[in-house]
Amino acid sequence: MSLTLDTYRLLGRSGLRVSPLALGTATFGTEWGWGAGQDDARKLFDTYVERGGNFVDTAVTYTEGSAERMLGEFARGRRESLVLATKYTTLRRPGDPNSGGSHRKNMFASVETSLRRLGTDYLDLLYLHVWDFTTPVEEILRGMDDLVRQGKVRYLAMSNVPAWEISRMQAIADLRGWSPLIALQIEYSLIQRTGERDLIPMARELGLGVLPYSPLGGGVLTGKYGRADLTAPSTAESTRKSFNAAQGMVTERTLAIADVVREVAAELDRTPAQVGLAWTLRNPAVTAPVVGARTPAQLEDNLGALEVEFTGAQLARLDEASAIDPGIPHGLLTGGFGRQVTRGELAIEPRR
Repeated sequence: MSLTLDTYRLLGRSGLRVSPLALGTATFGTEWGWGAGQDDARKLFDTYVERGGNFVDTAVTYTEGSAERMLGEFARGRRESLVLATKYTTLRRPGDPNSGGSHRKNMFASVETSLRRLGTDYLDLLYLHVWDFTTPVEEILRGMDDLVRQGKVRYLAMSNVPAWEISRMQAIADLRGWSPLIALQIEYSLIQRTGERDLIPMARELGLGVLPYSPLGGGVLTGKYGRADLTAPSTAESTRKSFNAAQGMVTERTLAIADVVREVAAELDRTPAQVGLAWTLRNPAVTAPVVGARTPAQLEDNLGALEVEFTGAQLARLDEASAIDPGIPHGLLTGGFGRQVTRGELAIEPRR
């Protein structure tokens, strides 16, 4: 069944209603050497909102602050109808040790910075952006809960955090009556499925809606990379393509997956980008992939993913091409040996 941007979904263990595709704003601004200027960024925002979209994702350090400033300008006059999400922890001022990290000082300073740039007095969703391995979880949770109690933040979320840290934070928040986590943003796509080992099952169990970023694998699944890109171009040229190649996203394996995506797209008379996005939407744990278009044409193409319907055979081909080793202990637990020693020949229906 096809979707539309105004076919809203509940985000995690909350009553918050969000669109099935979120608009990412890391492409708002050209400070990183690629991205959309003011006029094109405005077109991206307007296209998304006019189609019924209400969920916009940003971060305090995206494009050196331009993303938040632009978003604040674009959202003026319709703030209440939007769900604005931002993130903290990334270093805001090189050389200042407390302008980055998960601790309370940076948390509060980052939130105040985001509120000022966005021209609002509250954030709908605040993420811890990147785990710093130094801040106690109680400090993070208490600080976040204080922001909620002050009315500056409505809901809380995590991004790029180990599964075991998130699970104990959710348990602590529940036991102490602090504001719970409702969302998890992770890299997830046909070329990056390792989140299926622990992060995604944990999110489903603990009530966190999964919001995949880079759902097109840095553009690999759109077909814009070929075998010639297996040797990464010089990173001296600051482009998204050179960045992704240098990050190791372009390999024989990922290009082979992209080949299958192109084949399925041709069969459906769709684009590879639409097929890649539509695949993530089929995961019941996924609430809304975050799309990071650079041009209005790219965004229009991405939105077409909501209309894609696969056959069972096509899904099987995509899953087979992108399959990962489940790792320890999942391979044992889900394999024949694990089933035999725990249930023998008994037929037991899984929990729904």
